[in-house]
Amino acid sequence: MTDERAKGTVNKAQGKIEEGLGKLTGDRKQQAKGKARQVQGDVQQRLGDIQAAVRRP
Repeated sequence: MTDERAKGTVNKAQGKIEEGLGKLTGDRKQQAKGKARQVQGDVQQRLGDIQAAVRRP
């Protein structure tokens, strides 16, 4: 697993937590921040996949 892929996994998990807290408290701004962090995590994971593919012989 590449470093970017690991960071992406962490960001996705944190985003889900943020989104859940926002839903629980009714804070739409918190929900949006959580969703944005999940998207950031997806991008990081894909970048990690690309990096891994490039490194393969």
